[in-house]
Amino acid sequence: MTAPHAATPTPSSPSGKTPPTPDRIQVIVATDCGSTTTKAILIELVDGHYRQTQRGEAPTTVEAPFADVTLGVTNSVTELQELSGRRLIADDGTVIRRTSLTDPNGCDVYISTSSAGGGLQMMVAGVVRQMTAESAKRAALGAGAIVMDTIAANDNRKPHEQIQRIRELRPDMVLLSGGTDGGDQKKVVELAELIAPAKPRPRFGGEYQLPVIYAGNKDAAPAVARVFGAGFDLSIVPNLRPTLEAENLGPARDRIHDVFLEHVMAHAPGYDKLISWADAPIMPTPGAVGDILQTIARKRGINAVGVDIGGATTDVFSVFDGVFNRTVSANLGMSYSISNVCAEATMPRIMRWVHLPMDERELRNRVKNKMIRPTTIPQSLEALVFEQAVAREALRLSYEQHKAFATTLKGVQQQRTVGDAFSQQAGGGTLVNNMKLDLLVASGGVLSHAPRMEQTALMLIDSFEPEGFTELAKDSIFMMPHLGVLASVHPDAAMEVFEKDCLIFLGTCVAPHGEGKPGKQCFSWTLSGARSAQGTMAVGEMQVLPLAHHESCEMTVSPEKGFDMGAGPGKPVTRTVRGGTVGLILDARGRAITVPDAENERRATIQKWLTALHVYE
Repeated sequence: MTAPHAATPTPSSPSGKTPPTPDRIQVIVATDCGSTTTKAILIELVDGHYRQTQRGEAPTTVEAPFADVTLGVTNSVTELQELSGRRLIADDGTVIRRTSLTDPNGCDVYISTSSAGGGLQMMVAGVVRQMTAESAKRAALGAGAIVMDTIAANDNRKPHEQIQRIRELRPDMVLLSGGTDGGDQKKVVELAELIAPAKPRPRFGGEYQLPVIYAGNKDAAPAVARVFGAGFDLSIVPNLRPTLEAENLGPARDRIHDVFLEHVMAHAPGYDKLISWADAPIMPTPGAVGDILQTIARKRGINAVGVDIGGATTDVFSVFDGVFNRTVSANLGMSYSISNVCAEATMPRIMRWVHLPMDERELRNRVKNKMIRPTTIPQSLEALVFEQAVAREALRLSYEQHKAFATTLKGVQQQRTVGDAFSQQAGGGTLVNNMKLDLLVASGGVLSHAPRMEQTALMLIDSFEPEGFTELAKDSIFMMPHLGVLASVHPDAAMEVFEKDCLIFLGTCVAPHGEGKPGKQCFSWTLSGARSAQGTMAVGEMQVLPLAHHESCEMTVSPEKGFDMGAGPGKPVTRTVRGGTVGLILDARGRAITVPDAENERRATIQKWLTALHVYE
């Protein structure tokens, strides 16, 4: 029987090496081992500032016939070596470390993230689906996992159905939670007794014991330990929900990272070597992206949302008032899952964003072709317009799912007076507030590689519908995972590169909340500072004002009655606004954005918006 152990702090270096202190770090090599491509970047201290100087990539080699992830790492870093003229790879294929700060070869730190081999896949379980099970899911998603299923005592499945499902899954680990400290022990022990006899098998390697992390009622821990006897590697960490009013996700997330390194990575092809090379724990790619978003939100004191739209899934990250959430919208993607987006959104909702005449039968064939040829890119304007219309709906659906998940704690009793009974949300209200959103960051092929920056900006605005004043940006070369793991070693360097090289600022969106009759005045505005101007906007209009990425202005927006810029209906708001590659985007379409039903009127309206922002010019 394996003795359960309490979680210990993550060591400074999994390879036993002590990484240098920030003042000794001038040259950094970072890799992200993706499912198909391994991406490497070189970061150097240039004239007193950290900058990303070179980028290389190579096919990931975790699958047969290579079955050694370090081959792809070596190939991608070799490209950095060739581009920079700095020797980074030794004769044995390992990453060279510098012997001194004057050494012209090697790096000071090597770090990596990984989603190769399917990334981190977990099963979570909790006594009550809407409470402890949801907290367990938040902890797993925040650590960068894909949650394969959530088992709960009240998930409407019979015990034999739950057992069958547990046996079908091949998770990398299981997270179990339930009960508040000092509360009932019976239910969480019964849940353990459901999972243990089902004997779930790990995804990698049949010879090691499946990791189980227990983060429930501390009084039930001895009984849970007895249930998970031989055949499981049990870790016990502090309760995710020590009380109904509190959520403590940190210890469970830290232990998930440790177990990911010790078990999942250790049994994946070649990862034992990669772990020995790295100067910091290897992180799951989505976990690293979440870390850098949290870092920038904390450093700048802002609320932020990030999205990464891929071929099969869409990840949404948010930080509101310091609370981090991540969701994975499975089957909402732009290639493998594109038909699911069309089915869930429905074709009429997708077509509402299209200003060109298109044959629906031809479009359905286009969707099927994208599924079987996922790497193809649009070759015509019509194909591009349709793909970006699908992206809007995939993003909208993913954001709706995120808002439904990123909630205040359910089950918490709130004191309410008669006066606020009509305005206060009950427990479980969403934390996402578009009026409080300061920064919206885009990532993923359809957003990052759009032919024009204006296309990326309008896709973000149409799908997320930001309100008030919101900065828009995109990840230039999908550098956020690298910077997320760098933040654990040198947070200042990570922040500097994030601001200067990672993000391309598109501009600021100015959009009041409210609805009005098209053509009526929506708001007036004045600019002062780097540029001076003033004007008015009618309901249904869009306009872009030139304002470069290095420029900022004081802007006063005075909304009409029924429209709100954050201070209340009809009340003026003054803010400092930042420019970007697109500029200052004035959006008077109201919230929610509505599109006319009549075909000709709809297409004319969409064309008007596209022309105002120079989207396809």
